[in-house]
Amino acid sequence: MRMPPQEARLRDGRLHLHDGPIDLIVEAFGEPAAVERAYAAAWRRFGTVLDELCAELPALRAQATPTSPVPCGAVARRMAKAVAPLCADRFITPMAAVAGAVAEEILAAMNAAARLRRAYVNNGGDIALHLQRSERFTIGMVDRPDRPSLVASAVVTGEDTVRGIATSGWRGRSFSLGVADAVTVLAASAAAADAAATLVANAVDLPGHPAIRRLPASAHDPQSDLGERLATVAVGALMPHEIGQALAAGRREAERLRHAGALEAAALQLCGRTMLCGVRGTARAGVAEKRTTIGRIAPRAGVVKLLESV
Repeated sequence: MRMPPQEARLRDGRLHLHDGPIDLIVEAFGEPAAVERAYAAAWRRFGTVLDELCAELPALRAQATPTSPVPCGAVARRMAKAVAPLCADRFITPMAAVAGAVAEEILAAMNAAARLRRAYVNNGGDIALHLQRSERFTIGMVDRPDRPSLVASAVVTGEDTVRGIATSGWRGRSFSLGVADAVTVLAASAAAADAAATLVANAVDLPGHPAIRRLPASAHDPQSDLGERLATVAVGALMPHEIGQALAAGRREAERLRHAGALEAAALQLCGRTMLCGVRGTARAGVAEKRTTIGRIAPRAGVVKLLESV
């Protein structure tokens, strides 16, 4: 028997929600009464999310196809919607969007309950954002989740189309078929960012390279949606030209997805090197290739960390 969902307030007033594998940091800005209504709504909605997902887990772990049936649950439908445009010529399951979809669902409940200036729900680094037109958030990015340090920042404003940020890579909490340390994606929704980050991270790869160790995902987790597909478990020393080759392959996938409308921008990280997609020349989402000291870092572990807005 699992523990019931948990709710707590952090010292700085943010809301912490936890249930099994789901761990959320939530922060809202607005009138104090509105913030409290939003937090109450987040907690009410959160209570059944995991059970709803478990009820449809076999279907959500199955490969998405253009003819896949529409799931029943609200979060599951967000997951299916996010992967539907991507599944025609790539392997992907709805689980690729689960973290972003959960964050979106909780944020939607908050916005339905209260008028907020801005808010975010951070699900382990996959973040759903709400901003009124005059508001902004600054998000810090790290190149490796196992030794986090800020390497770049992304500014999202209320006038942008970006409302979701997600990160994928073999060093993260989920399996990856590629060798990226981290791929961070900005997209129109958190679920869309989550799904796109998965595909781009998979594409950062050097097939057959002797320094890369892979094992069937099911050997680590018999319930993995990747099944017998080979997931990366270790990356040894790579030559500079090999790092560039892998990143270039990932950037080609990111550009393909950007032109298809699946993402706005992406930052690809491997062995201390970064490649960007959709950044230069866009007024909709700014990513700075520099270390940032703006604001504070949220203590929740995750590849993407939300910094205080400026």
